[in-house]
Amino acid sequence: MLHWEQHQMDDQEVWTGTNSMIQLTIAPQLGSKVISLKNLKTGREWLSRTDQPLGNKGYASSFADNDGSGWDEMFPTINACHYPTFPWQGVELPDHGEVWSIPWHVIVHEGQLSSDVYGVRMPYHLKKSYSFTKEQRLRIDYSVQNLSSFPFSFLWAAHPLFQVEEGMEIIVPRELDTIVVSYSQDGRLGQMGDIQKWPIPFADQGQTRLNLVEAAAARTAEKYYFQGELPEGKASLYDPVTEEQLTIIFPKEKVPYLSIWANAGGYQGQYHVAIEPATGFLDDLSYAMEHKAVAVVEAQGTYDWFIEIELSTAKKIRHFPS
Repeated sequence: MLHWEQHQMDDQEVWTGTNSMIQLTIAPQLGSKVISLKNLKTGREWLSRTDQPLGNKGYASSFADNDGSGWDEMFPTINACHYPTFPWQGVELPDHGEVWSIPWHVIVHEGQLSSDVYGVRMPYHLKKSYSFTKEQRLRIDYSVQNLSSFPFSFLWAAHPLFQVEEGMEIIVPRELDTIVVSYSQDGRLGQMGDIQKWPIPFADQGQTRLNLVEAAAARTAEKYYFQGELPEGKASLYDPVTEEQLTIIFPKEKVPYLSIWANAGGYQGQYHVAIEPATGFLDDLSYAMEHKAVAVVEAQGTYDWFIEIELSTAKKIRHFPS
């Protein structure tokens, strides 16, 4: 059973949920941001924090101007764009979407925390709820309801910024061997849409391995998606020093894309990695719609999905838990 308590942190109202192994803290007024995810058995804090106080500058503010910590929800786009088709053609959607910068409503009932928010410029109702399927596995169920009489396309992505150390490993299904660049600081991997091999993008630079976290002094920052259909909806972050692993599990039929944001000091001097399951491809909703790589919720319909986070510690685990 998950126990929830309401309290204050950095002048923000937060809710902290705890079971025997996992503790997470959520700030509903800050876009329902998860600001802490701890393994209570090892003491490890998985989410990154900057030295800035918690907070954001409000709706349609630049994501770069905010605290740069924790786990935000990106919806219904990541890059700022204009919705391309009728009946919302030309509607401007802000940087990293609408919902990370506005308050969510929260209710706690029988050990489950549920939160929801309504669209500002688009007619939708987005919900999520937190529960546990196992002691070591947190589940987040999502649903979006289309409140209009027209089909609505959306791009959702989880955006958890994980604390990392040099040499930690990003583990994805072995069948994945090609990535498509969304962003690359100083163009190291090329421009948006360029294709590279995973995990070694350059045949003559074997030391560049995208599956290993670089040192903070590397000053790199890159975002890329794996190309093609996912063989399974799983990805992990593994620490060979502590032998701890975090695995994200999601339904590939509903969440068919996976991206990585790896920031080794190249963006605002921050140091973190995000493993980002997504319902659309290459960050920009208008691009995703043009390439038919996007989720659609039908008129007056609902689209449901989930992700699970499993924390584990085992000698030389380096594989997906069952």
